[in-house]
Amino acid sequence: MNQVVEITEAAALHIKEMMKQNEEENAKLRVAVKGGGCSGLSYGMGFAQEVEEDDIPFELHGLEIVVSKEDAPILQGTKIDYKESMMGGGFTIDNPNAIANCGCGSSFRTATKVGTPEEC
Repeated sequence: MNQVVEITEAAALHIKEMMKQNEEENAKLRVAVKGGGCSGLSYGMGFAQEVEEDDIPFELHGLEIVVSKEDAPILQGTKIDYKESMMGGGFTIDNPNAIANCGCGSSFRTATKVGTPEEC
């Protein structure tokens, strides 16, 4: 099993609750990279029913996760957490491969992948 990203227990519990609310309990969490955002790349998380041929599947905290082989080098070592504060809760993503981040925290670029930057 090749673990591409790390998902904290808090994030996994929140994702499982979201799956339950959306009646997606048997789904897998897909973590992906897409073009866009002011720095060129942005993160995507969603539910997937199937493991695709070019996916790397792994499991953390009872959560099945898939990452495409194309996105794996960009996401390798990324830590996804969920934090609650007085202003509400949200996911935090810490990617050691990012060399530039947008002020909003959801857009980034790496030394090898610039993506397609957009205006903020």
